Amino acid sequence: MLAWGTKTFVMGIVNVTPDSFSGDGRIAIDSAVEHAVAQHALGADILDIGGESTRPGAQAISADVECERILPVIRAVRERLPHAILSVDTYKPEVAREACKAGASMVNSVYGVTDELLDIVQAMHVGIVIMHHRFRSPDGANAVDDVIEFLREASDRALRCGIPRKNIILDPGIGFGKTPDQNIAVLAQLAQIVDLRFPTLLGTSRKSTLGLLTGRREPSDRVAATTATTAFAVMARMDIVRVHDVAAARDAVAVADAIVRGWRPQSWTVSQ
Repeated sequence: MLAWGTKTFVMGIVNVTPDSFSGDGRIAIDSAVEHAVAQHALGADILDIGGESTRPGAQAISADVECERILPVIRAVRERLPHAILSVDTYKPEVAREACKAGASMVNSVYGVTDELLDIVQAMHVGIVIMHHRFRSPDGANAVDDVIEFLREASDRALRCGIPRKNIILDPGIGFGKTPDQNIAVLAQLAQIVDLRFPTLLGTSRKSTLGLLTGRREPSDRVAATTATTAFAVMARMDIVRVHDVAAARDAVAVADAIVRGWRPQSWTVSQ
């Protein structure tokens, strides 16, 4: 896995779907592979390949269909980029197993984790991203407390299953099962999630809450708003940001990490 704590890493999104909320889905294998390779060239440290849309109202697909979409892409990207870190965006145990056999080294689950999924992750010796995703809390409920409780319980189960702490990555689930105000409340308390002492991931890219705040109706117009949350994630010392727009995120992370963590690029020289 990556050297957690040294910098914030960029995870590039590769949607192999016809119905992505952000409009960047690519159902053709060659197109998805080329997009993944381009994301890597732009500076993505991780490539997150998914075959099922999780946008509101999206139609669920079977594990067989999901595998048909993503396995050829994972295999082709692994062949093109033998040293790249590949993640599979799925919550289905059978899909996770086949994706890891094809070359994925991380499972990104948007619906928490079942014991069956944890068993597969442990057996395959890969990483697991555990995301908070519940139905909206009742009015007056503390969303931050709910996120912390959920992630603490899930990570404890992962540890008991034998998964190393460094392979358990926690995601507060911005935009999933939360109102816009609850999303903002969770963003304001990212440090509490970092304090759980696991690697962490933030996925705010092009989300609807950013559109409400900025008045940007089209997801593709929310790059600047996403970049603001990327810099904020670095300030909170989160480990990964999951984004559609890798180049913008890479620049934001480079500057923010230089300020927050004292990071410098290998080519850094001090001008006199």
